[in-house]
Amino acid sequence: MFVVTSSNPLFSPSNFHLFALNSRSLLPNLLAVRCKMELVRKLGGSCCVVQSKKKNQKVKVIESGNSVDSGGEDVFDAGSAGGNVPPDHLVIMVNGIIGSAADWTYAAKQFVNRLPDKVIVHCSECNSSTLTFDGVDRMGDRLAEEVVTVVKRWPDVSKISFVAHSLGGLVARYAIGRLYEDVPIVGSSHLKEKCANNSEQCHQQLFEARIAGLQPVNFITVATPHLGSRGHRQLPFLCGLLFLERRAPQTAHWLVGRSGKHLFLTDNDDGGRPLLLRMVKDSEDVKFMSALGSFKRRVAYANANYDHVVGWRTSSIRRQHELPKMLTGPLIVSLVQSNLLVKDEKYPHIVYVQRETGDPMQNETSSVIATQNLEEEMIRGLTQVPWERVDVSFHKSTQRYVAHNTIQASSEATIAFIHVLSFNVKSYWLNSDGADVVLHMIDNFLL
Repeated sequence: MFVVTSSNPLFSPSNFHLFALNSRSLLPNLLAVRCKMELVRKLGGSCCVVQSKKKNQKVKVIESGNSVDSGGEDVFDAGSAGGNVPPDHLVIMVNGIIGSAADWTYAAKQFVNRLPDKVIVHCSECNSSTLTFDGVDRMGDRLAEEVVTVVKRWPDVSKISFVAHSLGGLVARYAIGRLYEDVPIVGSSHLKEKCANNSEQCHQQLFEARIAGLQPVNFITVATPHLGSRGHRQLPFLCGLLFLERRAPQTAHWLVGRSGKHLFLTDNDDGGRPLLLRMVKDSEDVKFMSALGSFKRRVAYANANYDHVVGWRTSSIRRQHELPKMLTGPLIVSLVQSNLLVKDEKYPHIVYVQRETGDPMQNETSSVIATQNLEEEMIRGLTQVPWERVDVSFHKSTQRYVAHNTIQASSEATIAFIHVLSFNVKSYWLNSDGADVVLHMIDNFLL
């Protein structure tokens, strides 16, 4: 396989290809570029070993294949993986709409460089390019199948975490619901008679949650539209213009298929509830919230500004009045420019961290009110479990206008990338300002 590095002349900043936002040429141009990039990525054999900054350490990147059930890239430390005590923590990285495994190359290498004996990173490929138009459910099913295959390939892993960007966060939430299961705790058989009342406490004493047979640890989303894209300023490039926001749900599926319907909650043609609403509760077939709650830690990284694709509220799972006051209104410019919001010089773009918060009772006590407002219902459902919120601002960065991809520190080779209707250029050269966000993820990662 071909590992993208900044030194490759094919991907220098001078080779940018910019496309006009013409609705007739939008998808053909985008798909043509994506196909060329996929071809280039696959040149050069089946494996590439890249020397890391650490002395004598080699990071190995292996492409697993192109089929739905075995695609993607495995990134790991060659020495640790072949040692007596191999890494036991599998990290699944999921791309967003029209993305690919290459979007996470930089972050994957950083995880392995800093945690060489702890993690194996798999960059998912089952939902790349136009497959991301198929809808959250179909993409989630494919991701679940891919994860099962990867777990079989690494029999020594016992823990699992997810890191997902944009639409990939919704896909990951769906997939873990499919992969969730309760496994009897070894040695708990003597408690069965005492726990005849089937209470939640007894259930926890008898069973432990597993995702694809592994212990769930971190569930991290980056600029993910958890509440969908419907609503005022949830799709920022519409500039808050109400007449455009009212039209968007009617036309989104023309551009991004079923995924557009899911994002705008218009997938209720059969009279059923929209998928994103169903995903904030357990169903008989898929335990969405049980799966999400099984992780030791849930984190939502969100752009506080300059993200033209995903709004701050939807990516941080907050109501408007819950957004940090210091980051709203006319003070945002002076506060950020004066660095008053920067908590740690190590992470210059992390401007606010809200430790775990949630309200497990609110969904039950206000269910009637919740059903009157779709966004409110999703917030109430998702906050049944605690979340950490990490607010990011690239206000002083020259890359602020592509914040949606900068926050991911996307390292895909330089290409013109149009994210839905927003114009973004994805490359490590351009998006390197997001490196401190990736570092923050790693430094706070539970092992």
